[in-house]
Parts: sequence; C-alpha cells; structure tokens
Amino acid sequence: MDATLKPRDTRDVAEAVAWAAAEEQPLEIVGHGSKRGLGRPVQAAHVLDLSDLSGVVTYEPAELVLTVKAGTPLEAVEKLVAENNQELSFEPPNLTQLIGGRGASDENGAARTAGTVGGILAANLSGPRRLKAGAARDHILGMEAVSGRGEVFNSGGKVVKNVTGYDLPRALCGSYGTLAVATTVTLKVNPRPEACQSLVFSGLSDHDAVRLLCQAMGSSAEVSGAAHLPEGREGEGPGTLLRVEGFSTSVDYRIGQLESLLGEFGTPERLDDTDSQNLWQQVRDAKPVARDETPVWRISVAPTAGPEVLAALRNQFDLSAFYDWSGGLVWLSCLDGEIHDEEIRAAVAASEGGHATLMRADASVRSAVDVFQPQPAPLVALSRRLKQQFDPKAVLNPGRMVRGE
Repeated sequence: MDATLKPRDTRDVAEAVAWAAAEEQPLEIVGHGSKRGLGRPVQAAHVLDLSDLSGVVTYEPAELVLTVKAGTPLEAVEKLVAENNQELSFEPPNLTQLIGGRGASDENGAARTAGTVGGILAANLSGPRRLKAGAARDHILGMEAVSGRGEVFNSGGKVVKNVTGYDLPRALCGSYGTLAVATTVTLKVNPRPEACQSLVFSGLSDHDAVRLLCQAMGSSAEVSGAAHLPEGREGEGPGTLLRVEGFSTSVDYRIGQLESLLGEFGTPERLDDTDSQNLWQQVRDAKPVARDETPVWRISVAPTAGPEVLAALRNQFDLSAFYDWSGGLVWLSCLDGEIHDEEIRAAVAASEGGHATLMRADASVRSAVDVFQPQPAPLVALSRRLKQQFDPKAVLNPGRMVRGE
C-alpha cells in the first residue's frame, strides 16, 4: 500500500475520493479491517481508513432512532442501546473467529473484533433473528455517503416512516463499499425482549429437523430463531433449536404451545434466558464451523432444499455443516481443505435455486475463484450500470465483488 488516508469528516472523505477519481488511484475502504477476509482481495494502492469517523450523532430512544458515524465500533453501539433496554434487532454477527480479522485497538488497547457499523451494513450481515426481524438493510432509515465521483449525497431520513426518494441506503447495503462510502447512517432500534427461552430437540435427522423448524415457523408462536446443529452442542448428538422472545408470560405460553404442537418430535430440553442467549450467540457468529482453518461457505436455499443439498455434497467430500433461518441458510466447512466451488454450486443449482458465498479462504484462493454467486446476464448488466453511475472511474474497492471491476 502506498498511502493510508484517514479522513476526519464527510468533507475529508469527499476530497479524498475526488482526488482518487481525478488521478484514477483506486482506494480500499476499511473501518477496523475486521472484514478484509470477506469477498475478493481489493486491487488498490491506497487505503481510505474510516476509523476516525466515529461517534454518535443523535440518539432518541423514545423515537427508536439512532444516527452514528459509519466508523463507530459496533460494540459501542450495542452497549449504548442496551443501556436503554433496546437492541439492533437484525442481530449483527461477530465473524472474527471465522475470518480472523482484527482491526485497530480501542483507547484501552483492546482489540476491536466486531468491526464498525459501516462494515456490518456494507456486507449486509444479519444473525438468526433475520427470519423474524428482517435483514440489516431493513433497519436503515437514512444514510449520508460519498459516491465514487467525490459527491456527497443524502438519502432516506431520520424517522421510522419515510417515503422520500429512492431507497438508496438499502441498495448500497451489501455492496461491500464498491458503490459509495457511507459516512453517517441512521438506524431503527427496537425494545429489547423482556425474556428469551429456547427449546432443544435431540437426535433428529436433517430432514426431520427442517420439517420441525418449518412447522414451528408456520405456527402462531412467533419464533425468532430456528436452527439445526447436526453435530450438536459441544460434540453432543444432533440438536434442533427454537427461540421465543418477548414478555415473560407470553414466552412461557408460546413455549408451551410449541411443545404441544411438536410432540411427535420428542420431548425437548428447555433453556432459560442466559443459556438460550449463549447458544444463539454461537449460532449467530457461525462458531460451529469457525473453529479450524478450513474453507467455509454460506449457502442460501429454500429451507426444505437444504438437506438434499448437503446429502449430495456429503457423497462427494467430507464436510461439517449446520442450518440457520429454519433451514434456509447452510454454513458449510470443507474438512479436506479444498474449495469444492464447482460441486457446491452444482448442488445448489440442482435444488430449488439459491446462491453460495465463499466466506473463508486464503487470499490467493479468493482471487482465483468466484467468491459470490455468479449472476445471470441481466443482473450483470444492471450491476455494471449501477457501478457506472456511482463510481465511473472504479476507484472504490475495485475487485472486491467481481474480478477486474
């Protein structure tokens, strides 16, 4: 890297990007660097370090609205809203153990491991509650950002009900910093549930587990987490997990409702608030497949298709895997150390449709294979038009999502 640029505010960001565009000097956009291992390695000579764009702009707990600078540490935001008995309901994951990224240190010298708010939104990362609360992009109310032309723009607003203009914040969420540099974001927060309980059913096959999960999700119990661990918790047998949150009396009633509804699958273990939260944190952070250094894939399919996809792949190579989002999200580790991209994408294509993303691999491997699911021609054309509109000189995170772009 030739130079690291550390802007202090939006104006500095705009000047840095405008210079890069004029000189055609690509920039790698980072916060704490905790997600550098996601996507393809960036092809850039300079780094635009946003870690100094940190701090709360406004927080109105009564209005459920929080505005922060994009470089604000995620831990700081979660601590702030927790002090007001609120939360980020999309349950942003901490993938440090999975991808190994550790960014700058805080004022006490401790490593910041979960990254920044901007990084979470750039990658559109959501946890187990996504199936009930929506994705990260569904919680953005507004955004101030700088395009690849060096132009500052604002989109959205600072109220929960907002219908002005195009929904650019959601479009930028998940673009991995290849379209614009977010400098300030406004998020919707929600009250923290009073109670949390989970049910753990033991010994089910993948097919029966997914059938249970789908049946639970179709009930009136308002399940906020539905996962299956084929290898169980800490080496135990298969465990199928359901989470229910809310007011204590309501949680007790709905847990009982699920036990009655799902009686054919056996008698489940009931976990209290602390054990339940610890278990779902493991699921949120992909801990079951994060313990070694093998390649890891994140596969999205129709919930009922997950067991068929894994069954086809188990016939071809050794793997470890678990299901989230009622079976619609499969985390898969290739135990032999090979990538198996062709086999995995062929199995996904043979199912009811979906996509596979390579979440962990060496930089050399991520440079050589398609990390993200290859898009059909119409979507490729649309993506290129968006890139041309937002970043015509291709100076923002070039190559992060698509080779050579």
